[in-house]
Amino acid sequence: MLGQVALADVADDEINFLIGSIESSGCVFVRNGEEHSAKDAADHLRLKYRRGRRYATSAEHFIDRLASKSSWSGKPYFINCPDSKSLRSEDWLTQRLENHRASHIP
Repeated sequence: MLGQVALADVADDEINFLIGSIESSGCVFVRNGEEHSAKDAADHLRLKYRRGRRYATSAEHFIDRLASKSSWSGKPYFINCPDSKSLRSEDWLTQRLENHRASHIP
């Protein structure tokens, strides 16, 4: 049981890191064809995570099930950053997660 709690804590920390990465990115988040600020995008994903936490038992599940597409329209989310081309949020978040994990290897 303790192992499951520890894994849940790691997942929660990683998910909060990903949401914080969006919030501090300065990028534009495109949802259902409309542009949103990084702060608005982070707030939206926090709400989705709060409501759908049971579907996001890992950071990968969060990306795949909650942070990649609209649950309403099914359209993918995109992130437009000044220093790069438009990326699907799934790709952007996966890269951030991989970099985060690589920098936290014991």
